[in-house]
Amino acid sequence: MAQKDDCIFCKIARGDIPAEIIYEDDTVMAFPDINPATRVHVLIIPKEHYPTTMDVADENPAIAGAMMKAAVAVAREKNIEKSGYRLIINTNDDGGQEIYHVHMHLLGGERVGPLRTR
Repeated sequence: MAQKDDCIFCKIARGDIPAEIIYEDDTVMAFPDINPATRVHVLIIPKEHYPTTMDVADENPAIAGAMMKAAVAVAREKNIEKSGYRLIINTNDDGGQEIYHVHMHLLGGERVGPLRTR
């Protein structure tokens, strides 16, 4: 599990790694996913390091609201607020989390399809 010093999202938040910032406020920022699953695939992260949603809920639940506000702003910026989009937050291994800095995926710009197939 990445810590603040070696976490890729912390490095982006600090400006150590360049990213195309689509949205930013005092607590969160949004940028395109480097491996997009849909035409619009944006990651929304808190600037502070919280490994999972469990940590956000325990330490600073207001971050969840800030992430949601950013998602709406990004959807409007990308002109997908009316056609629709999906928000996903993966938590821990069984939830599919790959980077242990809580983040939200905003997917849209096309029909997303079923949530899960077997």
